[in-house]
Amino acid sequence: MEFVFGEHRLDADRRELRQGGARIALEPQVFDVLLYLVRNRDRVVTKDDLLAAVWGGRIVSESTLASRINAARKAIGDSGEAQRLIRTVARKGIRFIGAAREEEAAVAAASRLSIIVLPFASQSNDPDQEYFADGITDDLTTDLARISDSFVIARSTAFTYKGQAIDVKQIGRDLGIRYVLEGSVRRTVDQVQVNVQLIDALSGAHVWAERFETDRRNLAAAQSEITARLTQTLNLELVKDVGRRIELEKPVDPDAQDFVMRGWAWYHRPRSAAATAEAQRAFEHALAIDPRSVEARVGLARALTVHLVGNFEARSLNALQGDSARAERLLLEAIESDPNHAAARSTMGLLRRVQNRLAEARIEFETAIALGSNDEFGRGQYAWTLLLLGEPEAAIAQGEKNLRVTPRDPTLWGTYLVLGWCRLLLNEAAPAIDMLIKSRAANPRPWVTHFGLAGALGLNGDIGGAKAAIAESMKLNPEVHSLAHFRAYRPWGNPQYWALFEKTGATGLRRAGFPDI
Repeated sequence: MEFVFGEHRLDADRRELRQGGARIALEPQVFDVLLYLVRNRDRVVTKDDLLAAVWGGRIVSESTLASRINAARKAIGDSGEAQRLIRTVARKGIRFIGAAREEEAAVAAASRLSIIVLPFASQSNDPDQEYFADGITDDLTTDLARISDSFVIARSTAFTYKGQAIDVKQIGRDLGIRYVLEGSVRRTVDQVQVNVQLIDALSGAHVWAERFETDRRNLAAAQSEITARLTQTLNLELVKDVGRRIELEKPVDPDAQDFVMRGWAWYHRPRSAAATAEAQRAFEHALAIDPRSVEARVGLARALTVHLVGNFEARSLNALQGDSARAERLLLEAIESDPNHAAARSTMGLLRRVQNRLAEARIEFETAIALGSNDEFGRGQYAWTLLLLGEPEAAIAQGEKNLRVTPRDPTLWGTYLVLGWCRLLLNEAAPAIDMLIKSRAANPRPWVTHFGLAGALGLNGDIGGAKAAIAESMKLNPEVHSLAHFRAYRPWGNPQYWALFEKTGATGLRRAGFPDI
């Protein structure tokens, strides 16, 4: 069902708000608030109604509720002052007063690819071989994202369905997508058999199914053939370089590619220093076997650069300098071989950010996003870069886009983290606390989450909570025990960013007794 008002269309099934042909990114709770108001436009909606419908009856602060309503207003071009569409009724509640009509949602045209690639099932007897099927899933997701006008659900959300009984129609409704691609992989010593099927999520009908057999050396060609068959079936036009990986990786030793797959499997586990170290070792093995591998270079550089950020453990200045130089060398070699490698570009963007070369980082991230439209890593790191450039509003827009393509992302803590810091620097303490608590609940290991939460709690007057968050931050990273050490440990940011931090986060931390030196 769609609700149409003015230039806006609110699609309840696909969970999309559009103005004209453009999609407007909304946080899930903001979408739910807006949808509930529009559906109940014949009456005044009370605070208790919203708490029951959107938060399941859970008590939330007045400021959190107000921030979601304000965000809903902003998304449809309204404001608390104008109240042109959403009106506050004193002491009673709020009501959607715009003229809206209901329409059956239009069936998505087959010319537009909205799809999820579900984790391929491994039919090998050895459970340790699952990484191989996961690698094929990752590659197909990346290839499909290069198709013009495609909307591909991110890998992190897709993998939340791994090992579950699948209701294709329900997935389509939950994620707002038209197609589901699923399959299985059977691997012997040298041979690989891939079964793949495309399903229409609206009807549940099979669109096509096929089996591909190849040896490990020609796996990239088989994967690209699957992508080509898919696009031919849906009458889609591939971007011109979709087959680039075949030529670039054709000479790569299959054992090296095997270690690359192992490396990415470790990298995509819940983020920790140990998992990143295992990923690095696997990529090192791949590069030792075949120094020509672009994928091994990119994977190794990603592991090194993520470690440089230092969210999970303290890192020394010597490590920062040595690993930075090595990661840069690897990425320059990879980009020289393949200038259109989205992961190489986004990893270079993160490296430039760590080097505080923020303008260059911005360019790399914008290039990466253009090359791979659902690159949640690139978009998330781009949000951090915009924040460090002193543009928290622009950063929020990127973070909210990530929420759209990764609605069930187990690493969504990273998106909540950057959104929390953005709200903090905008002096919006209550929404910042909400986002940072969500980040902490999803992954309590990054010290910077607790550090930002301490600043937001202190700014909001919760001194006891702020002190507890400071203690947890220092337990996870004792290196940051004063504001001066924080600036030395994370020196990134332009003067505009640091001025915002001084007015907000630093103020909240000082209120909780955190020292300057």
